[in-house]
Amino acid sequence: MVSPGRVCFTVFGIDIMWYGVLIGLAFVIATIISYKRAPRLGIKPDSFIDVIIALIPAAIIGARAYYVIFNWSMYAGDLKQIFNTRNGGLAIHGGILLGILAVYLVCKKDKENFRDMLDLCGPVLALGQAIGRWGNFFNEEAHGVETDLPWAQIIDGVGYHPTFLYESIWCFCLFLFLIWFSNHKRSFSGQIILLYFMLYSFERFFVESLRTDSLMIGPLRQAQVISITLFVIAFILYMYWRKESKNK
Repeated sequence: MVSPGRVCFTVFGIDIMWYGVLIGLAFVIATIISYKRAPRLGIKPDSFIDVIIALIPAAIIGARAYYVIFNWSMYAGDLKQIFNTRNGGLAIHGGILLGILAVYLVCKKDKENFRDMLDLCGPVLALGQAIGRWGNFFNEEAHGVETDLPWAQIIDGVGYHPTFLYESIWCFCLFLFLIWFSNHKRSFSGQIILLYFMLYSFERFFVESLRTDSLMIGPLRQAQVISITLFVIAFILYMYWRKESKNK
């Protein structure tokens, strides 16, 4: 696989990057799917639109802030580059954390169930990642170590593990599973979002070990530490909320 370049198209001399196009497409598809599914989880569709209006800027700001904080040496000498996201530089963990805060505040205002709203967002969060990860392919970033596998990502004549592809496939399968589980097996509020965190964190821990651009925390990569932490927290909450639902 060889990237055709970062630019998707040009309008009035301004290059529109694949990275931004894919993120925008992911948000549109996620919004349409969740808007239609909202009543199934007892959520008013208009309340979900309120969530999206708050969630999109919160997720982008959180994802960018997280990336900048953990890569500060890249921006310390030129602070203007902090606001330049055209070439990438968004971290999903930061987007999720600030996004959850935005969801909580909107649910509190609209008097919607916070856990149900998160369950509505869980499947499309995975779908959005499946789509958005292809931005890494076009930018030739966040790839793995060298390999000669037939599906390697070729950059400057060298083959690398296409970690974006591994995560994209996993997240798309996760999206399908969470939709199915939500429709047929969901037994308590918050179950879907917790399954998302556990299953995504499981995948991210192993795929991250292939990447070459990760920050290290001791013997582990920073994203691996975050993945372990999120998995443990989600597992504990899963056990607690499931027991809580059975005692009602």
